[in-house]
Amino acid sequence: MQWGSPLVAVAVTFLLGAAAFAAMGEPPLAALHALFVAPLNDLNGVAELLLKASPLCLIALGLAVGFRSNIWNIGAEGQMYIGAVFATGLAIHFQDRWGGWMLPAMVLAGIAGGLAWAAIVAALRAHLHASEILVSLMLTYVAALIVKYLVFGPWQDPAANNFPFTVSFDENALFSPLMNYLAALEGTRLNTSLLLTLAAIPLTWVFMKFSFTAFRLRVAGDAPAAARYAGHSEKRAIWIALLVGGAAAGLAGVTEIAGPIGNLNDRWTPGYGFTAIIVAALGRLHPAGIAAASLLMALLYIGGETAQVALQLPRAIAYVFQGLLLMALLACEVLVHFRLQWTASTRSSQAA
Repeated sequence: MQWGSPLVAVAVTFLLGAAAFAAMGEPPLAALHALFVAPLNDLNGVAELLLKASPLCLIALGLAVGFRSNIWNIGAEGQMYIGAVFATGLAIHFQDRWGGWMLPAMVLAGIAGGLAWAAIVAALRAHLHASEILVSLMLTYVAALIVKYLVFGPWQDPAANNFPFTVSFDENALFSPLMNYLAALEGTRLNTSLLLTLAAIPLTWVFMKFSFTAFRLRVAGDAPAAARYAGHSEKRAIWIALLVGGAAAGLAGVTEIAGPIGNLNDRWTPGYGFTAIIVAALGRLHPAGIAAASLLMALLYIGGETAQVALQLPRAIAYVFQGLLLMALLACEVLVHFRLQWTASTRSSQAA
């Protein structure tokens, strides 16, 4: 049931969702069809699915490395913001000078931004024993305020009529549309950032499966006393786990602002960093499972928009399904680790 419990959780979520739709007076089957099937009726819908699944998968892959060692990075959303800020700083100040080197430099800057923001959490956790859960979560709100300050202040586009966004990036600061290489994708927004995600999935699997570093992280999470006895540094494990998650989140931020968005603005609050936590848990911290789970969660995003138009349902229905899925998954986890059974004392007390 380690792998069966996510499937059970998904089935339970569908049942609970159908009951919720019925309670709202909506035909359950029609509503589920609008949420999960209608978005994939054409190629553009599939392209949008992959576009949203890509950053979710990247962030979840990075978080999974830390979660395996019981390091709980909850602030990937903020690390994604700071990665986007670092990349945007290069784009708006140097895109006229660096030519073809602009986009690779933005990718590296985004990774560095995520690393820097995660390093604050790692330093406080490793050296001051602060809770990485609270610190990383609180820093997310600080990162969001930094974005607002920049787009309302020094980085605001002078021609934007006081709207809070930066200048649009030039072509050399954007990922190329895939339709430039595949005519079948004409009219879609898919871009070459998808290739980074496709490369990250097997690379993460290789790292988790075969690297000694990943083995030490796993031992540090499963058996801390054994890790200390073997001479594995707890502080080093904390730094590696958090920095990998921060780097992945920062990279995801670059794929967003240099992909479908094309600038930095204060309305860019996708929530991918929080949703990726569910993705990592649903995927059992395995790269292949994470890839599948990211597709499901991305389908909830675009399905919520479809249901909003087709059935006049609130867009928040997608977040309701995310919550239902998380609660169902946690309930299944209890049944994986604990066996429920009736005892003689229970039966006698009931009889009494």
